[in-house]
Amino acid sequence: MGQIKEAADTIPPAVDMRNITMMFGSFKANDNVSLTVPKQSIHAILGENGAGKTTLMNVLYGMLQPTSGEVFINGKKMAITSPEHAIECGIGMVHQHFMLVPPFTVTENIILGKEPLKPLGIIDKAKAREKVKALSDHYNLNIDLDAKVENISVGMQQRAEILKVLYRGAEILIMDEPTAALTPQEIEELIKILKKLISEGKTIIIITHKLAEIKAMADRCTIVRAGKYINTVMVSDVSEKDLASMMVGRDVEFTTHKKPATPGDVVLKVENLIVKDYWEHNAVNGLSLEVRAGEIVGIAGVDGNGQSEFISALTGLRPAESGAISVHGKNIFNKSPRAIFNSGVSSIPEDRQKYGLVLDFSVAENIVLQNVGSKDFSYDGFLRYDNIYDHADKLVKEYDVRPPGCAENAAKSLSGGNQQKVIIAREITNNKDLFVCVNPTRGLDVGAIEYVHRYIVAQRDAGKAVLLVSFELSEIMNLSDRIDVMFKGKITGSVDGDKAEQSELGLMMAGGKVQ
Repeated sequence: MGQIKEAADTIPPAVDMRNITMMFGSFKANDNVSLTVPKQSIHAILGENGAGKTTLMNVLYGMLQPTSGEVFINGKKMAITSPEHAIECGIGMVHQHFMLVPPFTVTENIILGKEPLKPLGIIDKAKAREKVKALSDHYNLNIDLDAKVENISVGMQQRAEILKVLYRGAEILIMDEPTAALTPQEIEELIKILKKLISEGKTIIIITHKLAEIKAMADRCTIVRAGKYINTVMVSDVSEKDLASMMVGRDVEFTTHKKPATPGDVVLKVENLIVKDYWEHNAVNGLSLEVRAGEIVGIAGVDGNGQSEFISALTGLRPAESGAISVHGKNIFNKSPRAIFNSGVSSIPEDRQKYGLVLDFSVAENIVLQNVGSKDFSYDGFLRYDNIYDHADKLVKEYDVRPPGCAENAAKSLSGGNQQKVIIAREITNNKDLFVCVNPTRGLDVGAIEYVHRYIVAQRDAGKAVLLVSFELSEIMNLSDRIDVMFKGKITGSVDGDKAEQSELGLMMAGGKVQ
């Protein structure tokens, strides 16, 4: 089915990885995997969370040295010993979690480690900015070079990362989950940028779980499963369903089947909420909504319309200016995150690494983080690690966190998708009355998304109130019993989930009115 035949072309591929095996102790992250990427093409690598995709690319980028196997770049055998060596070989990598310094400006981040110097070792900032601006203009990246990274959107941060690898002369770009945190509009812009890069002779390797985007941008796709090579196909020859089946080894349901909701009492009530952003503007500007027990309310909106500020205020991470927030009639307005949690709110945060995990803690410690003071997990001030690890081992198995048995591993050692699974397992088992889900399936493969969606619906069916915020409109439409549209900081319209149409929602998200 669409399998690539061996090419007779005499031009060597940009990348040729042969029989790569990568061992971590007794665990095989890559098991005899081969990858061939023709020059001037976009090549997708598709696989479940923990399938070994990022590990394989970390070998190519010199962050890991393979246990066995060979790497050829443009037909020449290379032993890439470090990221610095990879950059010298013309390889750049945009990681899933960006490697940027938040207090630095965009320009400072891009030139970091490769600053042009004046005599006496003084950085030539004008020359650096001129070169970076020329690259930005050439590839239509349209980014504020003088803005601090901590003040720009995720989409703009990604553009900064792309500029950083281009500034270093990369001809081969590796992008790990490049669209995981982007809005649909940002994804469209990214695809245009990538196609321009290809037209200029670059070669791009993309790790992604998003099948529609593979179809929209990639020429070829290599599928890996459980660390092993499965197939390489021409993307034009296969459907999204074909790709999903090869990835997980079974048929996948793209639609979540659920019975009609039976909403009960109001659990969450928000009234006329005002929250300021970093620049002291009203990002949330008079927002009001309700979520009842036994229903999923989805918030649809283009990124930047106050969603992040709203969720931050709701979960105690940012103070609100005015308004009211209550859970079961109990005031939680401007309460601490702990007080809000104790009032019956669990949440999957927008940024899993910043707000969801303590990366140096073990998976088990992260799973019990909010409940470590309970008698099940501590006694007389001492942690009951036997109970902690037993509890974590059960959740690791139930939620398919990979690698299996990873409860004692540091959370930072897991792939992004598996970090997300740890958070989901913890928050669902916290068993709170209000479940706030922000981009819950970010970085998850289609098989894992299928399971997570079932778990979210199960929370609703158990009588929980679920508030879903997602930039994946298909996810909002698939799960929500009611969809509230957020525009310029307030709810501007509401649609029953089973009656929602994408075109109607798109018009409302842009500030238009449905006739």
